[in-house]
Amino acid sequence: MKKKIDPFDLNELKVQPPVPLAVAFSGGADSTALLLACINQWPNLEGQAPRVRAIHIHHGLQAAADSFAEHCTRTCRALGVPLHIEHVQAKHLPGESPEEAARLARYKAFAGVVHGVWGAEINTVLLGQHADDQAETLILALSRGAGLPGLASMAPQFERFGVNYYRPFLQISALQIREWLSTKDVPWIEDPTNQDTQYTRNKIRLQIMPALSKAFPSFRETFARSASHAAQAQSLLDELAAEDLLITGNPPQIKTLQSLSPQRVTNVLRFWFKSLGTSASSTQMNELLSQIKRCKTRGHQIELKLGRGFVVREGAHLSWSELLQ
Repeated sequence: MKKKIDPFDLNELKVQPPVPLAVAFSGGADSTALLLACINQWPNLEGQAPRVRAIHIHHGLQAAADSFAEHCTRTCRALGVPLHIEHVQAKHLPGESPEEAARLARYKAFAGVVHGVWGAEINTVLLGQHADDQAETLILALSRGAGLPGLASMAPQFERFGVNYYRPFLQISALQIREWLSTKDVPWIEDPTNQDTQYTRNKIRLQIMPALSKAFPSFRETFARSASHAAQAQSLLDELAAEDLLITGNPPQIKTLQSLSPQRVTNVLRFWFKSLGTSASSTQMNELLSQIKRCKTRGHQIELKLGRGFVVREGAHLSWSELLQ
């Protein structure tokens, strides 16, 4: 019989985050379980610096946002965990995904707290995404025709804006987490928007995942393997892109880009964009490749709207500048 992983014995998980650390705490089941897991593993001891802290991001996007923050405050006080509540403005720009805008705002907020509020005391944040979230992410990526970065889904460990992130629960199902949590005397909140099927991710969770579970009971594990294969392939492409960026320069030199194949130009530019905190759709990338190819004279200009900024020509190089908010 396959051993059932206890999601709160982090020694059985592949991810071993350093301490002290912070938990991204929404007050929902997953982040509540993660917070309990962490204080079980690294209890905060009286008279010593806390090894576990919590960050709650207050988006202000729904009427219940204030009550979520109040719940998190009560929970952390009862558990003896220092909590910082960070208010963010997650308004999206025209043509930008609201979900992506909220995600970017969260990561910037985490970095602001870690570096600006706590200074050098801590540089690790744990996120509560689990195996169901990983499967949903892969399905969503497939539905959008995503490339390898999208198919790789969520990494167990990554860095964003100078903060190190870990996802210890990616091998654990939502059901396992809730079964364990239901035995604890710690309440959690249910976000009412999770039942709204106008959001694609909720539609996947409520309609597609149950059907997959019935037809393919092990789909979480097999999907995770596919995501891992995609991540390995993307890692090789990133290595090539890093080498090419040394050749093209940073920012990339247009003439050198023109000497590479379209596939390598696409790869190195996506790598460069990622380092800038932005990305390009296939349509945007094709337009940019076309502009680069046509750029033969000194006066030929390049300009393309990309995310929250523009890619332009500055002399012999490309440049990207973020729009002022």
